[in-house]
Amino acid sequence: MTILDAITGRLERATALDRPAAGARKVVSTVLSDRRVKDALHGVWLGHALHPALAQLALGSFTSAAVLDVLGGGRRESTALIRAGLAITPLTVAAGWADYAESHEEQQRVGIVHAAGNATAVLLFTTALVQRARGRSGRTASALGGAVAGVAAWLGGHLAYRQALGPNQAEAIPHTGPEDWQPLGPVTDLPDGAAVRRRAGAVDVLVVRRGDDVSVLSNRCPHLSAPLAEGELDCDAGEITCPWHGSVFRIDGGAVVHGPATAPVPVFEARVSDGVVEARVVTFPGVPAS
Repeated sequence: MTILDAITGRLERATALDRPAAGARKVVSTVLSDRRVKDALHGVWLGHALHPALAQLALGSFTSAAVLDVLGGGRRESTALIRAGLAITPLTVAAGWADYAESHEEQQRVGIVHAAGNATAVLLFTTALVQRARGRSGRTASALGGAVAGVAAWLGGHLAYRQALGPNQAEAIPHTGPEDWQPLGPVTDLPDGAAVRRRAGAVDVLVVRRGDDVSVLSNRCPHLSAPLAEGELDCDAGEITCPWHGSVFRIDGGAVVHGPATAPVPVFEARVSDGVVEARVVTFPGVPAS
């Protein structure tokens, strides 16, 4: 285990952070009560998580400013970069908090420290601008801001890549699902208008029969891998709601209706052969398997 692993491991297990983390989540959930706003901040409209893209813009501006100030570069250029970073910060923060509110406990513990680091960095860069407005260089505050922003970004990377907050959890399904037809059982065994779990090769799938129509999707929610078959099915709307964080998906095609998920649920091609439902993975959604 590396020193960095030890640090992040301690943060993930730090139950002392649960109280402030839960308080922050409650506030965010209250402020972001409008589902349309939350969907926009999650990046449902984009088809990708919005926060990482915004964070790169803000972090790039801030760290570039800090490097200029450390190397004795132009103050005007550094100031412009700091202002650019501060301009994008409110939207970046809003998107980050929206994702945070739909995370599990270990992610929230790291996330609250990540947010505190970012807030400190923003305060330091703001201080640098105030100092410059008063005729001082502000270089020290800027350099410290860059260092703190770097640490906070490292924690953000840990959240995204080690703790998997944001990535598509179902991305592997089109590559690991069966390419050959797999039997899922007699069609008469499937209750009409209900979501059930079946096994297609090595992959759990969600099967929904509506009359003579059978839809098959991956049973894994792309957000945090929740079992979709345990969610709420709305046959009239043709939608299923994730049981953990409330993402809503179309039964036909797996498209995202509401976040926090931004990636669609992988779909399976389905057919009924001699009274038995069969399915195989669709490697490229929208293109029928050969």
